[in-house]
Amino acid sequence: MFVRSALFLSAVLLLGGCEVTTELGKPCRLVRKASAEEQETFGRKFMPILERDVAPDQDFISFGSLDCEDLICVRDVDSVRSEDPTAEALGYCSKECVQGTTTGCEVTRDDAPEGLAPRMTCRPLLLDQATLDAIRVADEQKYRDTFGENNSPYFCAGASPQAQGT
Repeated sequence: MFVRSALFLSAVLLLGGCEVTTELGKPCRLVRKASAEEQETFGRKFMPILERDVAPDQDFISFGSLDCEDLICVRDVDSVRSEDPTAEALGYCSKECVQGTTTGCEVTRDDAPEGLAPRMTCRPLLLDQATLDAIRVADEQKYRDTFGENNSPYFCAGASPQAQGT
């Protein structure tokens, strides 16, 4: 009994001091679902999105990025872009978050894009909740094909300085 208690207490003390690391902010490639023809030709479920496919003045969210533990890759308006329109578009790993919270979107990675950490916040990147719900009710399969299992418009993403009031 004493040995079991000692092992349990040791485990609790060791785990209590561990910092949980996430992939939030890790650089990633933006992807899209491959068409049936692309899947047959290339043998992949997802295809890279190229720089020319992303408008320079809007946020972009990509579901299915294998570079990220939550499979969500985001590029916000202020993200650095490549000059080459044929280059793969890059973003950073994100995750769903709860509206109105101030925790959970902290970036602690050294490889995060420069200047991202102080801009990171929980904000809507998709349509509003009512529209998402209406799309899901109207055609659940199309909803899943587009948004996967995500049920919220809120994700950790960099906010522009104007949105932050600076």
